[in-house]
Amino acid sequence: MVRHGETVWHAENRYTGTTDVALTARGREQARQLGGWAATAGLSALWSSNLTRAVETLEPAAEATGLAPQRDDRLREIAFGDGEGLTGAEMRERFPERYAAFVQDPVGDHLPGGEDPVRAVERASASLDEIAAAHEGGRVLVVWHSTLMRMLLCDWLGIPMSEYRRRLPMVRNVGITEVRVAEGRRSLLQFNTPIEKAIAEEDR
Repeated sequence: MVRHGETVWHAENRYTGTTDVALTARGREQARQLGGWAATAGLSALWSSNLTRAVETLEPAAEATGLAPQRDDRLREIAFGDGEGLTGAEMRERFPERYAAFVQDPVGDHLPGGEDPVRAVERASASLDEIAAAHEGGRVLVVWHSTLMRMLLCDWLGIPMSEYRRRLPMVRNVGITEVRVAEGRRSLLQFNTPIEKAIAEEDR
């Protein structure tokens, strides 16, 4: 599991849910680094969400491996509703009570007009289980999104989803998170490994 490369909203830390924003030059370089990792990772399939930032991040991996990239819109980021494109400070100004509730419990009190996080995790989990079943015994690269990934990992690991920001506070762009899905079990093998370190480990 890999978060997409840096986007044009990254520097200002704007909430980027289903809004389709572009990668920065740094984001494209991160995607090239991911392609370098993919070339020696023994991958059997490539998947991404349907949002441009994930699709573009996966392209160098497709070129490096010769595998056809596949997409599933169930892997798209959770929709942030009225918070789309805003910073935390801007939301605090526009709807302070709702934002304060969201900060306390981002699952039970999700942003106004936004997607229910429980339903978002259900769709993503169904997608990943289907991908794992379709490529049983293989190693699959999935490029998708930070918030939904952290919520899903909490759910899979038995951590309350509302704790995702406290327990898993950050997912770096193109950091490697590896999960083994086998015999009905999900095991976390590594989390948020920097791409440079992941490349070095694959080369050993």
